Amino acid sequence: MPWFRGSIAIAAALATFVIAGGWYVSAKLRETAKASPSVELQINGANADADKKEHVMNADGSKPNVSPLPKTDEEWRQLLTEEQFYVTRKKGTERAFSGEYWDTKTPGVYKCVCCGEPLFTSEAKFDSHCGWPSFYQPIDGLKDKRIEEHVDKSHFMVRTEVTCKKCGAHLGHIFDDSPQTPTGMRYCINSASLKLEAKQAGDAAKGTAEAKPNESK
Repeated sequence: MPWFRGSIAIAAALATFVIAGGWYVSAKLRETAKASPSVELQINGANADADKKEHVMNADGSKPNVSPLPKTDEEWRQLLTEEQFYVTRKKGTERAFSGEYWDTKTPGVYKCVCCGEPLFTSEAKFDSHCGWPSFYQPIDGLKDKRIEEHVDKSHFMVRTEVTCKKCGAHLGHIFDDSPQTPTGMRYCINSASLKLEAKQAGDAAKGTAEAKPNESK
């Protein structure tokens, strides 16, 4: 009968629609299930990074003042003179007896010209007659605290290079040829890699007074 055949066709169409709809919904659910772990991991990762940043604090509870060092040659060039850049970033050497501090007797602290890290003191400076500033030990008297040592095989020689541990600036070389010093060592440093922070007159006088015994007693 015509009406019966029409009913069958309608029922078949409805069944096809329901099956297709069910397959589409199932596919979407599978896609969501796959995407959810990734999204959750991203969210959790972001939250973890935020927690780390919040918990990195100074001892007094204040937020640290982070000032990253320059990383490219162009950034260093903007901060240094041509000779300072050549010596510290390209491992160059200034001419003997030409540097600013080779014969300086001014009391104070010698800092890295690149990052300002204190490296040597005038108390450890001595005249080695080599034409470069010479020190018998770093500021803290210990190796690998502020200064790093590396094997240098350039110029057909084997030497020990010293660099600033904080920024990697080339400073010079170290030699064990100074028995007249307390350590027997000679840190032969380029003036161009250093910046002298001289002691104030009041500080120098105070240091001298503290060093002298009290003769009134």
